[in-house]
Amino acid sequence: MFHKLDEVELYFSDVETRLTSPEVVNNTLLFQKLSKEHANLQPLVETYRHFRQVKQRFQENKEIIEQDSGELKDLATEENKSLETELQTLERKLKVLLLPKDPNDDKNIMLEIRPAAGGDEAGIFAGDLFRMYSKFAEKKGWQVELMEATPNDVGGYKEIILMIRGDKVYSVLKYESGVHRVQRVPKTETQGRIHTSTVTVAVLPEAEDVEIDINPNDLRIDVFRSSGPGGQSVNTTDSAVRITHNPSGLVVVCRDEKSQHKNKAKALKVLKTRLLDIAQREQHSKIAADRLSQVGTGDRSEKIRTYNFPQGRVTDHRIGVTLHKVNEFVGGDIDEMLSALSAHYEAEALKQHSESA
Repeated sequence: MFHKLDEVELYFSDVETRLTSPEVVNNTLLFQKLSKEHANLQPLVETYRHFRQVKQRFQENKEIIEQDSGELKDLATEENKSLETELQTLERKLKVLLLPKDPNDDKNIMLEIRPAAGGDEAGIFAGDLFRMYSKFAEKKGWQVELMEATPNDVGGYKEIILMIRGDKVYSVLKYESGVHRVQRVPKTETQGRIHTSTVTVAVLPEAEDVEIDINPNDLRIDVFRSSGPGGQSVNTTDSAVRITHNPSGLVVVCRDEKSQHKNKAKALKVLKTRLLDIAQREQHSKIAADRLSQVGTGDRSEKIRTYNFPQGRVTDHRIGVTLHKVNEFVGGDIDEMLSALSAHYEAEALKQHSESA
């Protein structure tokens, strides 16, 4: 591992030098390419350099312990206890950073939220999750664009599609795909009974134009006038757009914008992202299940989390973690759970990597 890290550090230094050369600075595409490589390698190289510094300090203390006596030896012995723990932490971090990178980690995402079981309450909770992810994204400094939102008659939603753009959005939110279950007394309940409802969340990496090529002849594009809850007119022109992709049968509707052109552009973006997701899942299904770093089976029908309001808790069933702060969680305070999920799947990836090595 350390021989490989030495090679990475040499390459990193070379990239750093090239970024200051006039031929690279004057070549926009090459400069962007090398800047991205530099940014991707920087966490690994900085961690390795820190590891070397700690290792050197540890070795110096060992020499003191072997050669000296008295107070200096005691100080060196005490410091090495903490340095040994730090070395173990840094070595694990290096192993994680050396794991094959998910090619989608740096991408923006399309976040799709839909009510499943539970009627109106499921639609209301879909709106709660929409606000939860929006507030979390705001805290992270990410941009949120509403691609499509279909409200129901009780203040909830039949469907919500968001585009979230920012630094490594997919890597942070990729484990949110699945069925989210809520247990609470709905606003629509008159007798105070606790209901159980479910909402599906899909986190899809944004499709780049070079990744998905759509034949215009495969599309049927219809325009129509938008309508809101109860059928009332929202726009006075045929600005809403429905795109049907004939080969796959996928249908995308966008009506959030007043401009037909903008709705069409949004609908095409949603369609490309869904087609990319289908293509990637078909590819993943051909790989042996024990080599997939997926959430469970990857099946979105699998319940991943329960939000229990009467008991004030949120439980993620994949990792067995329970947080007793459901209101804060739905208010966008989800960092602790996301960190626990990331640590769990990093450990799983390390285990699989060591077994296959």
